[in-house]
Amino acid sequence: MVGDAMQNSSARVTAAEISRLAGVTRATVTDWRQRHEDFPAPVGGTEDRPLFDLDAVRAWLRARGRPAAATPAAELRAALRLRADDGTLAVRLLPLVLATARLGDAAAELRGLPDADLASRACDAVAGAGGMLPGAGPVRYEDRDAGALRALVRCVHEDGPQVALDVLAERELGDRASTGTYQTPPRLADLMARLLAPPEGPYPRRVLDPSCAAGALLASAAEHGAAALFGQDRVPVQAQRSAVRLLLGAADADVTVRAGDSLRADAFPGVEVDGVLCNPPFADREWGHDELADDARWTYGIPPRAESELAWVQHALSHLSPGGLAVMLLPPSVASRGPGRHVRSELLRAGALRAVVALPSGIARLHIGPHLWVLERPRPGGPAGDAALFVDASDRSPAGWDELAAAVLAAWRGFAGDADGFAAEPGFARAVPVIDLLDEHVDLTPARRVRAAAAVAAPALVAAQARELIEELGASIASLTLAGAVGEWRPAGDEARAWRTATVADLAADGALTLYRAGRGSEILARYEGRAVLTGRDLAAGGRATGDASEVRPIAPTVIAAGDVLLSGVPGPRGAASRVADDEDAACLLAPDVHLIRPDAERLDPWFLAGFLGAAGNVGQASSGSSAEHVDARRLRVPLLPLDEQRRYSRTFQHLHDLRAAAREAGEAAASVAGLLSAGLTAGSLLPPSGVSA
Repeated sequence: MVGDAMQNSSARVTAAEISRLAGVTRATVTDWRQRHEDFPAPVGGTEDRPLFDLDAVRAWLRARGRPAAATPAAELRAALRLRADDGTLAVRLLPLVLATARLGDAAAELRGLPDADLASRACDAVAGAGGMLPGAGPVRYEDRDAGALRALVRCVHEDGPQVALDVLAERELGDRASTGTYQTPPRLADLMARLLAPPEGPYPRRVLDPSCAAGALLASAAEHGAAALFGQDRVPVQAQRSAVRLLLGAADADVTVRAGDSLRADAFPGVEVDGVLCNPPFADREWGHDELADDARWTYGIPPRAESELAWVQHALSHLSPGGLAVMLLPPSVASRGPGRHVRSELLRAGALRAVVALPSGIARLHIGPHLWVLERPRPGGPAGDAALFVDASDRSPAGWDELAAAVLAAWRGFAGDADGFAAEPGFARAVPVIDLLDEHVDLTPARRVRAAAAVAAPALVAAQARELIEELGASIASLTLAGAVGEWRPAGDEARAWRTATVADLAADGALTLYRAGRGSEILARYEGRAVLTGRDLAAGGRATGDASEVRPIAPTVIAAGDVLLSGVPGPRGAASRVADDEDAACLLAPDVHLIRPDAERLDPWFLAGFLGAAGNVGQASSGSSAEHVDARRLRVPLLPLDEQRRYSRTFQHLHDLRAAAREAGEAAASVAGLLSAGLTAGSLLPPSGVSA
């Protein structure tokens, strides 16, 4: 006879996942297994990586006053891993996301059904929904799928369908670096959708994305007023995912999504739209150069084999009605590569390329700063554009995204409304006559067009700016000098001090501290969207949180509190960046590349910990990795000193932290002064001072 526990299967979880459910470290979970005989026994996995029944773990935690905090997305993720042998499960679950969302509150009833009934009801629910998804055939669920079905229903019902879609995508899709395909972050998708809006009049009604991936760009267009959405993606599962998202999130729009390669097999031949948004694959040499050599879309020249992005540009233009706009996210090399200069020159001559915007690196989860191209299909017989707009925001900080996006929009709208009367913004935006762009290189890199020809400021203004910056540099140097004046550094004795130490793992098991580190996930979108995320880059730069929650996407997000010790997970030449969180860090989220150590204040001083944990020798013995080193915080060692003595070290480590901050500030001030003086000299605004000797 099969027991009830087997009739309603539960997901299985690892020890690491149990630690996240209970809000403790993995070492604590190991300690529970060793000390408590009634801790649930493994039900699968291996000796090194055992799996535990999720319901049994929850019951055990509740019995000890520790209610499990498993998010629905975490449970779904565990259920999918349990069925890792079924490579089609995540794909088969996509129609159920749509069906469950449409059931509303009635979906909660499904979770309580026995496995066989749940599988049957799920089949009935998707019978109609599957036909609405591109390339989706009949879907069947079996009793053994019940654990994943139950977890999916809970995730959709409690966290929302978008979270469930993202978890399924982690299993099947993700960013596909091998094909140059990357998801478009929400804030960037919003900027692209807003650039599509005309300076006056209604938002484009019909919008196409020929490489729609998860549908982020079309969803943003719908939010701004698009009423008919057309999408295509060469990965069938991506097309289905996009369709589910749009059918649920853009309920008032007419949604048509197809699966297939837009360049080789356009699903919308002859269809003209009012706007195109696209983040096409980067550097795809297999885009169909030979078979498409005579294609009618190449109005501006045959795209070279290594210039797949220029094929996508012309594909987008071919679908636009006259006067319609396209906004495309492209790698910066498209603006300057030699083989593409003929196509670039023809786009300029026809007035089809209206603007190029350089964005800062890190915006689109890439290490390079991408470009936005704004294109317009020329009107027959209409005048060609005499100028193109160049905006260089590559040196802006992603932390100030709202201001950056507003500045880009203002520049574009000012140019689109009156190109002839557009007033240049020195160092940021400039309208360049097309004739000046048509040289032998046709290099459209914004930095070359904006900075190289920045307006020459009045000499008196430059001299006044120089005096102001030099005064700021003097103040920074004074602060640095003060920070370095801490008195005499005395030797510890004839030999260096020796002390007993314990690892962070040992201290965590003893309850002296708790170690946290985020993974990557998707429930962050529903629960913490808009919250700043502290990244390893922020920590190394001594700055504040600049990460965006919807892009960093940590699993089971850890909220930073004042007094937490923050440690970079990537070692540097002088150890790992570390500091103690203050009130400005509090309420930010932890990025996956940062460790958070929360000490028991009665046993460990935070700055004492930060100083010793980040030390080069300590980090060196706790780092490993083949291609890139990572710090294993559990292996870091901490001296076992009385709290009073810890505080002596603590005050000194705080002082050293201030010294580093003062050095950074002085270095930045010196760079600003040198940059301004050099620019002033070379622009003819300043004369060399008489006091400079050889």
